Order: sequence, then C-alpha cells, then structure tokens
Amino acid sequence: MADTKDLRGMSDEQLGLTLKDTEKHLFQLRFQSATDRLETPSEIRKAKRDIARIRTVQRERELVELAALPPEQLATRIASLEAKVAGAVPGKRQAHRRAARLKRFHAAKAGAARPAAPAAAAKGGKK
Repeated sequence: MADTKDLRGMSDEQLGLTLKDTEKHLFQLRFQSATDRLETPSEIRKAKRDIARIRTVQRERELVELAALPPEQLATRIASLEAKVAGAVPGKRQAHRRAARLKRFHAAKAGAARPAAPAAAAKGGKK
C-alpha cells in the first residue's frame, strides 16, 4: 500500500475508492484466514494500518474544512444532525457521533475566539 505522502496527494474520491478496496481486501483476508491458512498473516495487520492511514487523512481534511467554517454554520450542522437523531430515520448512531464531535469542535472554536481570563481571576478567591 501507499505511504501517507501518497495518500495526502490523492483527491477525496480517490481516497474513498482506496478505502473501499482496502476494506474489501481485508474482508477477503479475514475470510481466507477463517477457511484456509494465510500465506502471510501479517497482511491483515498491514491492511488494518492502511485503513487507519486513509481514515486519518480523511479526518484531517474534514477538520481543515470545519476550521474554515464560521461558528453559525457549525451550529446549523449540529442542529440538523440532532434533528436526525431525534427522528426515526436510519443512521441515528452515526449522526449522534458526528454531532458530538461537532459540538466539541464548536466549543473549542468558540473558546478560542474568547480572550482567556487571567489566572488570578479564574481562581475566584477560593483557597
């Protein structure tokens, strides 16, 4: 499989296709492992690592895209995902996870936009 530099050079569509192919290959390896003997058992580990690399590059790109969005659009995306979670539609679990990630990202982005309070004021007189 390609290294991370090659993956970063791919487009989003190419990454998606590579991910599908690698997952299909991993399935075949697992099937082979269960029915026959694998010639090289380390191929399963390599395929898992390749999948992790691809998903990491995809997540990096998603974070760059989210960082460019204003907080209002993030709030809109969170609201639409929460509506999907509340409704009786398929994909509720994935929508819940994405909404939770977006909430954390939104809170971090909103927290970074506010000036930090001095350490003495943050203690508030508690001893």
